[in-house]
Amino acid sequence: MNVQLQYLTWVVVLTGLMWVPYVLDRFAVWGVASTVSYPPSPPPQSPWAVRLMKAHYNAIENLAIFATLVLVAEAADLHNETTAAACMAYFWARLVHALAYTFKVPWVRTLAFVVGFCAQAAIAWQLLLAST
Repeated sequence: MNVQLQYLTWVVVLTGLMWVPYVLDRFAVWGVASTVSYPPSPPPQSPWAVRLMKAHYNAIENLAIFATLVLVAEAADLHNETTAAACMAYFWARLVHALAYTFKVPWVRTLAFVVGFCAQAAIAWQLLLAST
């Protein structure tokens, strides 16, 4: 497996596991019975869990773009240092984004999001250059 697919796999694993902490918080705050049912008026979750849930939604939204770019690059047999570095940067940016969002770290969340966007843009740019 090449670097692009390795990092796509890691991004998918990260995104796929982000729900676990906020569901554990739900068990702690709501209790087991309410968590596995549909309570009419559940108590609010811990603020950090709400932020992690929002980071998870953002990760899912951006995964669609990142995965598409990586898979198009794979289909085009486009593998170079730029695409590999962009995939690596994207993974680390998404990890930092999730942590910064969850723990409410000023500036870092936005900076991590911008790094992830730039990584996506770098892959897209490589694809556009290769198509001309």
